[in-house]
Amino acid sequence: MRIGVPKEIKDHEYRVGLTPDSVNEAVLHGHEVIVESGAGDGIGADDSEYTAVGAKVAARAETIFERAEMIVKVKEPLAPERAMLREGQILFTYLHLAPDPEQTADLVKSGAVCIAYETVTAPSGGLPLLAPMSEVAGRLSIQAAAHALERVNGGKGMLLGGVPGVLPAKVVILGGGVVGTHAAHIAMGMGADTWAIDHSAEALKALWRQFGRPLDTVYSTRTAIERHVTDADVVIGSVLIPGAAAPKLVSADMIRRMKPGSVVVDVAIDQGGCFETSRPTTHSDPTYVVDDVVHYCVANMPGAVPRTSTYALNNATLPHVLRVADLGFRNALTDDPHLRNGLNVCFGEVTCRSVADALGYPYRDAMDLIGGGR
Repeated sequence: MRIGVPKEIKDHEYRVGLTPDSVNEAVLHGHEVIVESGAGDGIGADDSEYTAVGAKVAARAETIFERAEMIVKVKEPLAPERAMLREGQILFTYLHLAPDPEQTADLVKSGAVCIAYETVTAPSGGLPLLAPMSEVAGRLSIQAAAHALERVNGGKGMLLGGVPGVLPAKVVILGGGVVGTHAAHIAMGMGADTWAIDHSAEALKALWRQFGRPLDTVYSTRTAIERHVTDADVVIGSVLIPGAAAPKLVSADMIRRMKPGSVVVDVAIDQGGCFETSRPTTHSDPTYVVDDVVHYCVANMPGAVPRTSTYALNNATLPHVLRVADLGFRNALTDDPHLRNGLNVCFGEVTCRSVADALGYPYRDAMDLIGGGR
């Protein structure tokens, strides 16, 4: 199969779909890989490293999209990229379609076979291609919050961990999954007064087992969220419903009642965000203020640390990329129901029920469209 790796064009997005090591594996499997010139610059991998492992380098993204049978990216394709997709071409990347009707409409119109990292599942449960970036985003969320708390950045002028004789900041984490766990790890490591809220008793028990008493855990109710959010210095939104828009757990009224200079970090912004006052921001302009509360809602947080993020992501995605390339998408998706769960749009139809429900499309079962493989 001919695999194409274009350079990411989202604001300050420095990750790349395949590292040179991953390209080498694909070439050893007998596939051809075309990489856009400069695609790996953000991770310190120049064109020569790609050609050394057998990749071809193309000067323009148009060449990649024209020649490749499968496009491997990191972030969702922007409008100029979506316009280059063609019927039957495989797109393998993060999509986050539920809150993005324009992207969904373009992908449906293209007729491409669109597999989303974030809805591929694992036999043991969980979302294995989302987890690496959730780990990174969880850790980054506390760094971002600590920075935003500084007075020069609009915050109340607090040191997250305090100092002897001065109380630390209260950090409230909504969601005890992968993002929440890693956010708690960093927040506690920095000395913050850390609270985690989740509606799963099992998730709270897991957090307790991992962190013990220094982490306060609270079962999620509307009353509990309201009480702790309005008392917090920092709130991390990390709630996820696979494939669907994130629930709005924090109302605009709660934001109004927070202390001036408090900070909210919405890690769920890719799925629409879990604060009513959230809107996507960029690394170029990461924050805005609503009712004296600083909002950090960067939609590609892990792009700030592209070396760590790209290698972590490739560790998870490469086996699936190779499987699709080796078998073809029909056989790969037929053989593996967990990979098939990643199929969101195919031949002009929406094949992810959560996306279909969120955006009003008729749902089509993937097996009806891929024809049972062999």
